Amino acid sequence: MTNEHDKLRIAIIVGSTRPGRRGADVAAWVADAARRRTDATYDVVDLADHPLPHLDEAMPPILGSYTEPHTRAWAATIAEYDGFIVVTPEYNHSIPGVLKNAIDFLFAEWNHKAAGVVAYGAENGARAAEHLRQIFGELKVPVVRQYVGLSLYLDFEDFERLAPRPELSGSLETLFDEVTLWGEALRRVRVGRLAAA
Repeated sequence: MTNEHDKLRIAIIVGSTRPGRRGADVAAWVADAARRRTDATYDVVDLADHPLPHLDEAMPPILGSYTEPHTRAWAATIAEYDGFIVVTPEYNHSIPGVLKNAIDFLFAEWNHKAAGVVAYGAENGARAAEHLRQIFGELKVPVVRQYVGLSLYLDFEDFERLAPRPELSGSLETLFDEVTLWGEALRRVRVGRLAAA
């Protein structure tokens, strides 16, 4: 039986801070589905609650020599989690600048943790999801195969109110399954590396 303290901790990251964004609604939909699961604990981490300037650390993040209080606070937040589900819109075939900036601030805190993507846009956020795979690959974060793509035309009434197609619930469950599977495996990798150090 899994002890509550042994459960994976997964952050549902809201990757947009734009006024009028749809990301908070999408993240709430993801979090609502996650609450029905028992294999991990899920928290919403909203970038709007973690304001960061444009990257302002003098040393590259790979060195871990963070000097700014906002960087240290962000690093402490991300370090707590075993995996991530990133909710992102697609902006100009990519992810929002605020999300890229938040990712770029850190290095080791992301390493050897699994991620899943829930994207939305005119083309289901597909290009944002693919770009995020490339970015996370450099940070040693494998992004699971399953992604959930919401269409502004099919999953939002009048482009405003979130109303996901029923079949997306199954895709979301598969995404949860894959993130927790890989999250467990990568947690063992991290524990093994610490033991060997």
